[in-house]
Amino acid sequence: MGVTKRSFGKSPEGKEVFLYELKNGNGMTAAVTDFGAILVSVMVPDKDKNLTDVVLGYDTVEGYYENKPHFGSPIGRNGNRIGGAKFTVNGKEYILAQNDNKNNLHSGPDFYRTRVWDVEEVKEEENSITFRIFSPDGDQGFPGNFTGSVTYKLTDENELVMHYTGSADADTVVNMTNHSYFNLAGHNAGAESMLNHMVQIHAPEFTPVSDSEAIPTGEILKVEGTPMDFTSPKRIGQDVEADYEQLIFGGGYDHNYALCREKGGIKEAAAAHSDETGITMKVLTDLPGMQFYIGNFINNENGKGGSVYTKRAGFCMETQYYPNACNEAAFQSSVLKAGEKYDTTTIYQFVTEA
Repeated sequence: MGVTKRSFGKSPEGKEVFLYELKNGNGMTAAVTDFGAILVSVMVPDKDKNLTDVVLGYDTVEGYYENKPHFGSPIGRNGNRIGGAKFTVNGKEYILAQNDNKNNLHSGPDFYRTRVWDVEEVKEEENSITFRIFSPDGDQGFPGNFTGSVTYKLTDENELVMHYTGSADADTVVNMTNHSYFNLAGHNAGAESMLNHMVQIHAPEFTPVSDSEAIPTGEILKVEGTPMDFTSPKRIGQDVEADYEQLIFGGGYDHNYALCREKGGIKEAAAAHSDETGITMKVLTDLPGMQFYIGNFINNENGKGGSVYTKRAGFCMETQYYPNACNEAAFQSSVLKAGEKYDTTTIYQFVTEA
């Protein structure tokens, strides 16, 4: 048990970066790096007691320099898309970079995942580490000096707890998430295995998008009677090729599921299971939304151990305020008021059936 530290190479600017491994009493480990505060690996005992890495990623920090799929990344200030790459706060319009068609995606192109975060605290007795980032006023186009942090904690219940906090000195937009891609059959098991996962999402509604640019229409629609329905467990691949406009727009699942309408207590949002390994991952969160994305745009990424990740090699369950919430009156706002605390928790819990 505890936290171990080793060199993970250097950032593009030549600053030494480190990999921190959290280990619990069951032999499960999670490795994170101060380069981007990225989740690099999660090793889970499978039904045969073999440790299986269920997170897609790279063997070295150099792999994360580019990282077009955002493997393992905590996204900030704002995860997901902002329509038109602009928003208005207190009557003032703020313009962001257009890095996804005419919209802004994940606050890029100057992503938090390409920066070295400060290690604020390591608690070996709790198997936890806290990374902190300072984002000055105007950074990425957002108002206010923002200080944010993410704590990764690995419990003996095989829970990877991610606790995000932050504050700013001006009203701003904050909507952080984790962009890890999972394959519970193993990071290198491929698309066929991923599509065979059984998934349940505890959301009766989703937010449809206008077109292939994936900006929500502002509506909140029921999943019942559509291929979007995961209220009962089903294979990811069961309906993915259905002749359904929303799936055609996204090239597959890439949609926000409305778990509830407003942030509240922590509750189970979703679960995924692989028969191959017997591993189940449960997602718990206090946030109102979760983006379910199945790697439709992964394109031959050279990953860990010589593996090549192709389209749909892994899935994401990104907890969040709804996409474009800063511009949609019908969605709970993602605006953080000056002096107030941003505070949200998401848990990935792993259970293995013998």
